[in-house]
Amino acid sequence: MPKHKTGTREEWLAARMKLLDEEKALTRRSDELARMRQDLPWVRVDKDYRFETDGGAATLADLFRGRSQLLVYHFMFGPDYTAGCPSCSSIADGFNGIVTHLQHHDVAFTTVSLAPLAKLQAFKKRMGWTFPWASSFGSDFNYDYHTSHTEEQEQAGPIEYNYRAEVVKPATEGSEGNSWLDTFASMAGTDAATYVREGPGVSVFSLDNGVVYHTYSAYARGLDGLWGMYQWLDRAPLGRNETGEPWFRHHDKY
Repeated sequence: MPKHKTGTREEWLAARMKLLDEEKALTRRSDELARMRQDLPWVRVDKDYRFETDGGAATLADLFRGRSQLLVYHFMFGPDYTAGCPSCSSIADGFNGIVTHLQHHDVAFTTVSLAPLAKLQAFKKRMGWTFPWASSFGSDFNYDYHTSHTEEQEQAGPIEYNYRAEVVKPATEGSEGNSWLDTFASMAGTDAATYVREGPGVSVFSLDNGVVYHTYSAYARGLDGLWGMYQWLDRAPLGRNETGEPWFRHHDKY
């Protein structure tokens, strides 16, 4: 007998219809939140950010590639990493298929990381990805949008991430409760202290009459809806079924 409760088809249908009401309510709430995101005031971007791309040097406006909207995924890949963050990599496994659709709907998409472009290109080739990926190495972009910080910033005081001021505690390798951190740092080819100087995020921009505006950013659990793997697991019988220990890998390391 299965460990989970069982029932008749009629019992299942009654429970499913009750759940359907809740799912519809969540969908309506999600639509409302989307409208609230779109109603946020736009903030003009005056700083001259520079990036390196497969096509050469680029400004933030260049990343729009003729579109009026730009989605940026802040991919955790610091200058001292030798591979991308495994969490960001699992999210990015879903990017290839969406880019073409977005581009034909007036939306440009790119990932941005602090590592030099050559490192990003090598890892992108290893993963078989084709989506645009820009390096912000030498730029303030990641720092200004709160997905990177330096060791000096850690020591000076709280770091802003996910709209909160956080004191970054020293990451002790092998410390109790940090096994996932040590494992993910190892997968990225760095140590835990260096690994946590990067964070995931998404930032959105609009280009209007030649002026770039920042319209939205989200971090941490705010990225859950973009993580296709978890959307599927949330519908599986055992859900995410996580024990606190790292379970996923770069897709070529299983």
